[in-house]
This record gives sequence, C-alpha cells and structure tokens, in this order.
Amino acid sequence: QLQASGGGLVQAGGSLRLSCAASGRTFSNYVMGWFRQAPGKEREFVTLINESGTGTRHANSVKGRFTISRDNAKNTVYLQMNALKPEDTAVYYCAAATRMATVPQMYDYWGQGTQVTVSS
Repeated sequence: QLQASGGGLVQAGGSLRLSCAASGRTFSNYVMGWFRQAPGKEREFVTLINESGTGTRHANSVKGRFTISRDNAKNTVYLQMNALKPEDTAVYYCAAATRMATVPQMYDYWGQGTQVTVSS
C-alpha cells in the first residue's frame, strides 16, 4: 500500500514537498516513481529513483526544479518541488515498480494521489 501526502495550494515560484509512505511489502526492493495527471490529460512521468537511492531520472519539464529521494529505513519516498509553475498543477501519484521505467504501465502499485495546485 502506498499513501501519498503533502499536496496543497502554492503560489508560482513556491515549493512543496510530497511524501509517499509504503507498507505491506519490502520497500527497498522497488523502484519508486512519481507521476502526475492534469485534468483532461494523460498521466505523465515526473521522476523515479532506483531501489538503493543511487540513481534517478527526471522528465525534462522538471529537471533542476524537482528532486526525488528515499529513506528505506522509513519506507518513504519524497518529492521536493521548487520553483513551481502553474503548469505543474496536477494530481501527483507515487508508484512502485520492479524495474526502472518511465511509463505507468510498468508500475505495479499506486498511491491514491495528492493534489498540487500552483496559482499564478
């Protein structure tokens, strides 16, 4: 089970930190990813981190602004979002996969999503 939290309303240029707490499985066995979905759009890849936390990938749209990290002792993955833009507004989902992948179909487990709204 994955439980995402930390979303909210922020002004453009502001920051938010999302968390995703995992339970029920061996967290450190999974690649963890963040995806987002805006109204009327498909779910899109944001960023991922490998099992040990030593490797990451980011979508071009968030490079230099978003940072993913994980704490395997706490079974939690984080998404630090800085310099937020109105186009970052979406529901953000955390997900778990057994391999590094940027497509949602490769992810086996999903959190419930947390809303991020960036006002201009």
